[in-house]
Parts: sequence; structure tokens; C-alpha cells
Amino acid sequence: MRFRFSLAAGLAILLLSGIAVGQNNGKLPYQNTQLSVDDRVEDLISRMTIHEKVTQLFNHAEAIDRLGVPAYDWWNECLHGVARAGKATVFPQAIGLSATFDQDLMFRVADAISDEARAKHHYYVANNIRSIYTGLTFWTPNINIFRDPRWGRGQETYGEDPFLTGRMAVNFIKGLQGNDPKYLKTVATAKHYAVHSGPEFTRHTDNIYVNDRDLYDTYLPAFKAVVRDANVQSVMCAYNRFRDKPCCGNDILLSNILRNRFGFNGYVVSDCGAISDFFTKQGHHTTPNSTKAWGWSLSTGTDLNCEQSRTFLVNNLDSALRVGIINESDINTSVKRLFRARFMLGMFDPDDQVAYSKIPFSVVGSEKHLKLSQEAAEKSLVLLKNNGILPLKNAKKIALIGPNANNFAILIGNYNGDPIRPTTPLKALREKLGAQNVQYTLGCPIVPGVYTDPEIVDAANLFHNENGKLKAGLKAEYFTNIKFEGTPKLVQTDPKIDFYWKKSPLNNLIEDSFSVRWSGVLIPKKSATYQFGGNVKLKIDNKVTDSKGVALEKGKRYEIIAELVISASSYANSIDPTATLSWTDISRDYHKEALAAAAEADVVIFCGGISAELEGEEMPLVIDGFSHGDRTHINLPKIQEDLLKDLYKTGKPVVFVNFSGSAVAMNWEDANLPAIVQAFYPGEAAGTALVRLLFGEFNPSGRLPVTFYKSEKDIPDFSNYDMQGRTYRHFKGTPLYPFGYGLSYTTYEYSNLLINETSATASPVSVTVDVKNSGKVDGEEVVQIYVSNKTAKSEVPIVALKGFQRINLKKGEQKTVTFTLKPEDFSVTTSDAIQMVEAGNYEIAVGGSVPGKNSVVKTIQLTGNTIEVK
Repeated sequence: MRFRFSLAAGLAILLLSGIAVGQNNGKLPYQNTQLSVDDRVEDLISRMTIHEKVTQLFNHAEAIDRLGVPAYDWWNECLHGVARAGKATVFPQAIGLSATFDQDLMFRVADAISDEARAKHHYYVANNIRSIYTGLTFWTPNINIFRDPRWGRGQETYGEDPFLTGRMAVNFIKGLQGNDPKYLKTVATAKHYAVHSGPEFTRHTDNIYVNDRDLYDTYLPAFKAVVRDANVQSVMCAYNRFRDKPCCGNDILLSNILRNRFGFNGYVVSDCGAISDFFTKQGHHTTPNSTKAWGWSLSTGTDLNCEQSRTFLVNNLDSALRVGIINESDINTSVKRLFRARFMLGMFDPDDQVAYSKIPFSVVGSEKHLKLSQEAAEKSLVLLKNNGILPLKNAKKIALIGPNANNFAILIGNYNGDPIRPTTPLKALREKLGAQNVQYTLGCPIVPGVYTDPEIVDAANLFHNENGKLKAGLKAEYFTNIKFEGTPKLVQTDPKIDFYWKKSPLNNLIEDSFSVRWSGVLIPKKSATYQFGGNVKLKIDNKVTDSKGVALEKGKRYEIIAELVISASSYANSIDPTATLSWTDISRDYHKEALAAAAEADVVIFCGGISAELEGEEMPLVIDGFSHGDRTHINLPKIQEDLLKDLYKTGKPVVFVNFSGSAVAMNWEDANLPAIVQAFYPGEAAGTALVRLLFGEFNPSGRLPVTFYKSEKDIPDFSNYDMQGRTYRHFKGTPLYPFGYGLSYTTYEYSNLLINETSATASPVSVTVDVKNSGKVDGEEVVQIYVSNKTAKSEVPIVALKGFQRINLKKGEQKTVTFTLKPEDFSVTTSDAIQMVEAGNYEIAVGGSVPGKNSVVKTIQLTGNTIEVK
């Protein structure tokens, strides 16, 4: 639904907000910026009718012109950069950010993101744009536990460990929400609450049971941390049921735990469509209709309903209130929580009082932010294996091979913006060595039938008929509607379809709905089978193209029509629209090309893995290894491994770079290849960061935030939410690469672990350790401390991370690192959901990964009474 403001309404808003009438001279109390937020909210709400209040309870809140309340859409995204509203700095995907193990970096990244968010928001408001993805309330971060590598959305999380997830999330949220004593910079939203991590295909019907130990030890600690340590202002409830009740109508989760136990004081927003799942037959179907579903969710504390449908705004609202299906008191509570957030964001105050409103638009994609994106990318790369080939020293000719070597998708992951200066590995390597020294080929599709390096259909292939003669370019008709109706406003010849419009090509508007039809003739320069791509709908000789490809003959004329619709709809805005028509020659023998390139090279760099076009949120794709966004096994796609084996047989050294948002079972690669780099999805500086690592321009320091298993058969069924046998905390097998693991170009030695032999259960424990760079180059080490309860009376994790610090060490340098363990770091969860610290023996291990041969270990005895941790 769209809302537009008249000039008179716009002036009324300015007057009522105090901008024109003076700082403290508002006519009504809610306009007085000197009053408390709560007093202003109370006054404003008291002036609303019940029907006006109801319109505020959806993600697109309607304007209340008579009170100077503009329309507002609560839905925005900034998982690793401001998303879905045009250009923005794109940082590494969340799982890559977590691989940095750098809390300070997380804050700086989020601070940069919120700078860009503020600048964009004020720019849009100044141009009267209040649509989706332009607000200041962000549905980020995703702090679910990545309990199973098959979950396609695990890339959005901070990994499998609740402590790491909590610390990274706390710092990210602090960077988003700012430190102004009066105003929030943005609102962060911790999601998805709770016990939610796939499968994607059944998320609308799943009913999950876990015991209290897993609930409080694994699934809830990060939510507790962001409430208590970051004062997160919003929480999103999940699609699934928990112990029979939908999460968005679950009194245990929302009332008992979130508000009463953790002390949350913000608002709760539903995942989009989650309230509909209450009553639809394809959902939980726990209530018969939308009215009862909505009343249930409001009464249990879900304040904001993300719904594109307005079926909840029933004609019988008054009668629903009268009979108590919907409670006016609940409506008032939710509306107050929502407006409290808007007032805290300064949305009803003059700009000169809100410092964040002065952030210039020039921060978006600034050099400072791009440099920070590169720093984050470099710290996110994890060196998994190196027999000494890295850093590359004498390699003059490089064969760059693989479906991710020039795949734009591996830069950005999902929930992303449009990057400012995207750099693929191919682009960066050519800039480093010169194009003549880089032999590049795709090698193979990323999975059979899916090609990843399309080219724009060049102007040399495109023509149109004009007065019976063939002329260069396509006839382009631009319509002011989205149905190609009527007479086009603009008719011109476009040489090809490759457009990025900062403003509408029709009306020079920042946001506009329009459609374009290109028509003409395609004459290929080469006979081949072509797979077409881009975002236009293409017909060739009146037939819609598909992913299987189209066989075209050199020099033959083919009639084509390409259509594009740009719509500012309820699910999307039309900011910075694009139009592309691309193709890939899928009849080439890429395998043969790869072997030929390897034969001429000193070393092979193979960029493979998967991408967010294969793993992600509730996707339609169902092929070998992938189903609806999730993975059915964790192997590297066979077509890639087969090519790697043939490249290995050439005798040329092969460096394997794996891009993925989840763990991949690289068993053959680990056994046979000299070097492996795990890249996750590193953001727009991906190529630059990778090439700098390969040539030793920085020392790798990333660490795995998830366990890399040898097979999905090593862990329980995907749908099983019990933690037994999952993640490093409960996995008793031998992983391919353990949690916290990552190599360096130098070596580190740990010694002199100092800790008291005994301590009281209620006292903090100080731990110091010496760390020395014993290698030949400077580096950064991630020092990690783990606790293991050796005398527990109940089931506990085998070992658990309880602290980490990044330190810089020059070659030969030694530093002393200090940790302070709090009583809760030793706690266990009882059968009645109480967290206790018991007397007993606890093993403390410090090292550069989970406890292993390079760790130093001591045991401490806790003495005294059992204490409860609140």
C-alpha cells in the first residue's frame, strides 16, 4: 500500500513536529522536546482513536495527518551493510564478520553501517520517501545458533557458539544504536526468537521441543546478552512453534523469559507472515481466523505485525474489541512501545536537536568505509592448510580457475546492499599481476547447469528494424505504469541492456514505478548454446528462455523482446533500479580450458565452493545437495571436486579457495592440496583481500566460528534440535577443522598460565597467559579461553568458549594477556531451568583454537556454596 503526502499535509507535519514553531513552543505536550519520551508518548497516544492506533501495528504504519504523524515502514535490513536501498558499503557476510573474532571491529563496522543508514534515511525523508527499506529500524542481527551446517541461513549468523555470538552481537548492536544520551542512532533487532535454525522448508509448521539445559545453555544466551549488555530495542519472534505455541504468541518466551527474566524493555516484531501462520492451513493452524491470531499475538507481547496483507484490519474490529478477541489495553501497550522507539530516534524532533541527522550523504561508500570493509574482509579469511606454498613468492603465471573466481554473488551473500566498488578475485588478480599473466576460465559450473560468470549481451549483437533496414541497438519503450499500458512516455534506441539508474529515467525521481520493453533482433557472433541471465524477462522468437539454454547460430537473426518492471510495492522500493541482459556460452569445454590454463601456469588458484544463490532463505531450488535454501549434504559439489582432481594430476600446485556461508566437507582437498583458504562471503573487497593474503601482503588471522565436519553423517538429523552431538561443545568425534581454528604465516607459543588453584563460587577468576610470536613475520593472534566442568552432576558441554582477545605481535614479541572469568562462566543449568555455579573442579585452557596440543591448561577448584546466576 502506498501513501503520498500533499504539500499542505507536509507543511502540517513540519509545523506539528516543532521545526517551524520553535524548539519548545509546540502547541501540544507531545511536541515539547523538553518533556520525557514517556510523557510525550502518553500524550500522543491519548489523542489517537482506536482505529488510528490499529493502523500503527503493522510494518507499514499509516500516516495520521491530523496529529502530524507521517507514514513509516518499520522494515529495513543491514545485516552487513545497509540493504535493499541502492548503493551502500558491503561488508563481509555475518558469518565472515564473526570469523574475525574482533569485537572492536564489529563495533566499527556497525558504526559505519549506521552512519550510512542515517544519511540515507534523512536523504529519503527530505525527498518525501517513506517506503520500505528507508527507515531507521533494522531487522538485524540474526543471533540464532548455527547448530547444523545444512541450514541455508546460517551464513546470516555469528556461528555455532553462544558466547561468541553474544559478544559479536553486543558490539554490533552498540554500533548500530549509538551512544547519544538522548537519541538512538538506529534501532537494532535481535532475531529470530527463539530456537530457530531450519529447516527452511518446514519453518512455518515446525513445533520444537528442547530441554531447559539446551534452551538456556545454547539457544538463549545471546538474546540475554544483547538485552542486558547492549540494551537492544527490538526483538523479532520466529516462525516456528516452541512447545506447542507459536513463538509470536508464546508466553514462556515473550513474557516469562524475555521481559521478566532478561529485562527486555523494547518492542517485539513478528517475522513476516508469522501471525498468518497461526491460522492458515499451510502454517500451524492453531487458531481459526486472523482476528483471533492477532488478538493472541498482541496479548502475549508481539507489538508489531509484519504483514503485507491487511486482512487483520477486519470490518468487525469494534465487535472484536467488545467481545475481547482483541484487547484495547494490549493495543495501547504495543502502540506506546512503538512510538517510544520513534521518539527515541528523534523522528518528531527538529533536525538541529538530533546530531545523527547531520551525517552527510557522502559517508555512503566513503573511502574510510571502503577501507574498513577491506580490513574486515582480510580478518575474515581463514587459512585452513598451508604446506609452505603460501605466501606465493615466485609465481609469475597464474591459472585462476573456478566458478567463484569471477562470481559477483560470492562477494555479497544475502540480505545485502549494492556494493560501491565490488572486486572479484579475477579483477584483483589482474590488477596485481596484469591480465597477460592471469589465465582465467570458469572451469565448470558451480553445480551442474548453474553458471556464474555471465557477460552482458554486447551491443555488437543487438539491432532493430527501422524503415525496413537493420540498425544498431534495440527499440526501447518506457512506460509510466507497470503494465506496459498506453503510449510510452519515452521511446529511444538503447545499444544494450545494462543500466543502473540513480533516478528514474522517466521522471528523474528517486523512487518511481515504471516499465520498459526492449524489442529488436539478436544476431550472435558465434554459434553456441547460451544461458541467458539478468533481471529482464526475455523472449526469443516469442518463446520464454529458461535455464537449460538456447542453441543459437552465428549470423542468424532472432526476434527478441525483453521486459522489465520496476515497482515500488509493499515488498520492495524502486530506489536505484537496474536493468541487465546477460548470457553465458554453456557449450564451451570449460574443463578442457582449465587443464590448458593449468599447463601454462606456475600455480593454480581454484576459487570454488557454493554461493548465496544456492544456500539461503526459503528458496525454490531443489537439486543434488540443495533443497529450498538448505543443504542436503555438506560435500563440495562433485563437478568441482572432479575438476580439482584432474588439475591435481597435472602436477601443478593448486591453492583451493572455498567460498561458502557454511561448513564444507573438503576431505579430499585437505588430504591432497597444498593450501586451502576458507573465504565465506567477504564483501565488496573480497578479491583485494584474497590476493593480498595469497601474496603475503598481510598475515591471515581469521578463525572458524563453526566446526567443519567430515560429513553430515557425523551429526544428528537436521530437524533434531537437541544439542547432543552438535557443535564443538557437544561433538565427540574428530572434525575436519575445529571451531576457533585458523593458521597464520607465523607461529605462536603459549606459556606461563597463571590462575589460582582455588576460588569461591561467587568470585571472579583472573587468568593470565604469555603469548609469543615465535615465527619470522608479524601477525595477529586470536587468544581463546575455554572452560570445562570436570565434576558436574548434570550434563554439561565438553568444553565452552568463555573469552577471546585479538593481539598484535611483532616477530619475536611476547605479551601477557589477562582474562577475568565471571561466576556465570562456570554455571550449569538445572532440570528446573535455574542456572547455578557449583563447587567442583574446572579445567581452564588457553590457546589459538579449541583446546589442543598448542594450548596451556590448568585446573581450578571452586569452593563454597552453590550460587544462582540471574
